[in-house]
Amino acid sequence: MATIEKSLKDYLDYLEIEKNRSPKTRENYKRYLDKFITFSKVKKPSDITLEKVRQFRIWLARSPVRGGTLSNGMRLKQLTQTYYIIAIRNFLKYLIKNDYEVLSPDKIELPKIAKRQIDIIEYADLERFLSSPPQNTLRGLRDRAILEMFFSTGLRISELCNLDRYLNMNRGEITVRGEGEKLRVVFLSDRAKAAIKNYLDKRSDALEHLFISLSRQTSPLKTPEVIGKITPRAIQRLVEFYRRKAGIAKKI
Repeated sequence: MATIEKSLKDYLDYLEIEKNRSPKTRENYKRYLDKFITFSKVKKPSDITLEKVRQFRIWLARSPVRGGTLSNGMRLKQLTQTYYIIAIRNFLKYLIKNDYEVLSPDKIELPKIAKRQIDIIEYADLERFLSSPPQNTLRGLRDRAILEMFFSTGLRISELCNLDRYLNMNRGEITVRGEGEKLRVVFLSDRAKAAIKNYLDKRSDALEHLFISLSRQTSPLKTPEVIGKITPRAIQRLVEFYRRKAGIAKKI
């Protein structure tokens, strides 16, 4: 009889190797399932019962987030709670597929999540935001290209950081390798293509990354040094900086 620890390891290996999920996905599923196993004290897959799952859901709903207490109302978001239940269901599906006699995942209902309303930025605010980087410096040209690229393609921030400098953008579309090594095509606006061309024309380095990290300028007359590929945190900071510069109150 397989222990729950071995079954969990086999499942995580299956996610990473056969389902080609990212290391981050594996890490998240391990965290969700470890918490359930610790709470429910199951020793083998057949120990997972509907009542133990129900008690775990109650515990999740009442659990404070890190740094919070039940008294101040800082509890796990319902969407976060749902991730735990999805992980348990998918784990059970894997076990059944591998001939384990376990609880049917169909007996575990997922909570209904209210659809999030998307707050769309006003056109005038968007124009100010995209136009806020200065166009007389390498940093400003880079930042403008990043903002235009984001708006045109809807890329994830990690995907934007990993773009290759020598992509062929003449057709107005590029192929991106995203989560799980899946390929998809995204489209470039004429404005994005123009911003990228202006930015690349200003670069004199040989790095293969499209977007680079630059050293801080101690003087406006001194050219910043290229110090490697840009990081997600740097992009988050520059988006916030230009949001404030454009006078936009809402979060972008």
